[in-house]
Amino acid sequence: MPETVKPETITKLRGVSTATLASALFKRGLHKQMIQDAVPLSAPKGGSMVGPAYTLRYMPAREDLNKMDVFRDHSHPQRRAVEECPPGAVLVMDSRKDARAASAGGILCTRLMVRGVAGVVTDGGFRDSVEIAGLDMPSYHARPSAPTNLTLHQAIAINEPIGCGDAPVFPGDIVVGDADGCIVIPAGIADGIADEAVEMTAFEDFVTEKVRGGARTIGLYPPTEESSLTAFAEWRKANSR
Repeated sequence: MPETVKPETITKLRGVSTATLASALFKRGLHKQMIQDAVPLSAPKGGSMVGPAYTLRYMPAREDLNKMDVFRDHSHPQRRAVEECPPGAVLVMDSRKDARAASAGGILCTRLMVRGVAGVVTDGGFRDSVEIAGLDMPSYHARPSAPTNLTLHQAIAINEPIGCGDAPVFPGDIVVGDADGCIVIPAGIADGIADEAVEMTAFEDFVTEKVRGGARTIGLYPPTEESSLTAFAEWRKANSR
């Protein structure tokens, strides 16, 4: 069963960037958590996309098992994933980094949006990409792709561990997406990562303000001079951070 992540952790992660999270994860020896080649088709508004991962895995299609009539089967993994992905979760699809055929299209993504899903991510492509870009739900893919997934991909499993864009994704891991892409935080360390990222974000905001005012970065970023730490403490107090 996925580990439970505190609701306040989700709130904290909405206010931090994937770049900051990547640094926090790197400090813990996790180097491959960024989903490669999944770029925002529609980036989140008002903070980062955050939610627990619900996964769908595709394998290479075998033609005799992947004809158009498979969608009549109510237990088809792709259709089940769309109807069973919990509200607030992020549907993450392993499409083998192959965008020659679509992972999903506008109708299925619209259904996910209506059901309250937090976002959808694939290392493949989407058809109806303009329609999906206009939805009130963040979406990430490699590039637009018109052919149906049936031509190349066979949906085979839901809510099992997958690889998406070379990142390991376990059900319940926390997926965070912003304008730079998506990163996956193991559920067991999400609370600690969120706390650290909030602290890092406060410091980076302080540094940015100082640099815009003409300060040099040496001794400031990282804060190797005591005066930088003193100035940061004063800045936090003045800005209630």
